[in-house]
Amino acid sequence: MEPAEVVQPSRWRSIWDADVTWSFRHSPVAVIAAVVTLTMILSAIFAPWIATTNPFDPASLNLMNGFSRPGVPNAFTGESFWLGTDDQGRDVWSTILYGLRISLFVGFMAVLFALVLGVLLGLLAGYVGGWVETIIMRVADVQLTFPSILVALLIFGVARGVIPIEYRDQMAIWVLIVAIGLSDWVQFARVVRGATLVEKNKEYVQAARLIGRKPGAIMLKHILPNVLSPVLVIATISLALAIIAEATLSFLGVGAPPTQPSLGTLIRIGQDFLFSGEWWILFFPALTLLALALSVNLLGDWLRDALNPRLR
Repeated sequence: MEPAEVVQPSRWRSIWDADVTWSFRHSPVAVIAAVVTLTMILSAIFAPWIATTNPFDPASLNLMNGFSRPGVPNAFTGESFWLGTDDQGRDVWSTILYGLRISLFVGFMAVLFALVLGVLLGLLAGYVGGWVETIIMRVADVQLTFPSILVALLIFGVARGVIPIEYRDQMAIWVLIVAIGLSDWVQFARVVRGATLVEKNKEYVQAARLIGRKPGAIMLKHILPNVLSPVLVIATISLALAIIAEATLSFLGVGAPPTQPSLGTLIRIGQDFLFSGEWWILFFPALTLLALALSVNLLGDWLRDALNPRLR
């Protein structure tokens, strides 16, 4: 009697039955957070098609629409806006969509910059050791004694002082990305260094040394794939912190320029009109920022638990 043929599950079936996927499907909080995050990301990407107008195009503005209440037709033009308008007649719904683009772009790029820098320095510190490790970790320890937002504010201020005035607004977003990234690399470096210290003494790394692999190849091709799990968790949580950091800096007037306003800039603008009765100019951008940061943070918490083998 011939043995029955073993049918291998399809690739998608394997993904569907994986531990992480099962954990996600059985976590209502993670599902809701993912839906909110994905909705906001897609809204930012397709903002030019979803927004009613381009709120930062002077040709599309009508000052007669200024201070229109949410859902109430304007007394002069008769136009109605879901979330109202600001003092310049800009649709708050459209400003939020375009502000999301800046906030998400800065957040993603800052985390990517911090991740690359921190992972590379962590690999060097853990694998090479010696004076290289001492210098990297002492710099990290010194930076940890200061709040991240203060470090970002200092770096942003120094960069703005070096850049010529005529290029400041053009470079403001990139300076903001570098400032937030440099304030956030330490946690990546510390985690990767600790994982590298464990991995470099294992048999597969010693075998790679014996066959003549170069240190760079060993770190990138052998050690790096085995230390990425905690890095992904940190990156997800850091995204929420980077978005909040950008909003804080922009709220203080040292972040995104007025020509490229983010959610933080919109909140700063709305604060000027909060006590005069135009509450919606501040409320809706602030609510969007809170929902985005909270959903990303909840996703990071779920990912941390899902990738922890002791909690499976």
